[in-house]
Amino acid sequence: MKLSPYFYDLRSAYQAELDDLVSDSEGKDVLRRRLAEKRSEIGFLVKMMALAPEMVAVVFHQGFRFAKPAVMEHVLGQGADKLPEWGTLTGAVALEPWAASLAQTVLREPGGPAFMVVAAGLEYLHQHARLAPAPAQGEAEHDGDEEAAEHDDDYNALSADDAADPHNSRTREEASAHWLAEAGFDRKD
Repeated sequence: MKLSPYFYDLRSAYQAELDDLVSDSEGKDVLRRRLAEKRSEIGFLVKMMALAPEMVAVVFHQGFRFAKPAVMEHVLGQGADKLPEWGTLTGAVALEPWAASLAQTVLREPGGPAFMVVAAGLEYLHQHARLAPAPAQGEAEHDGDEEAAEHDDDYNALSADDAADPHNSRTREEASAHWLAEAGFDRKD
């Protein structure tokens, strides 16, 4: 799967937003409570859909079921200006019952249908974190030709935040070091 630069950038922002909601200052798991609070504020949050979609999309965390992964993978290769209409994803994406009522509020807003496509894409990426290591380079398809990532070594695009455990302690350490470097910390070599 090739990610568009649009989804590649939003993916890390979405993951960071979820990470911020997971635990409190004492390290207690408070994700459920914080998501419930955000969901109750959907009327206010819809005003931020265009400026910070990742901050609003978290209200739909675990609210999508994906029946046709190929459709979502195609969506994730599109830029913000080439996203399909929300209604065209009916057979590919379903909402959990609790998420359907939130979606009604979002869909009444200008830009709501496009936002729902973005929210579904971000949640799909979160659920399948290991499938999308790098953004697509342009719109051209290359038959079997893997485009060079920004790293020329044996870079494994695991993130310290991936839902699945990295392969071994070495890849966990590499993923952690990479994440810290992206966050602005110096690498310890």
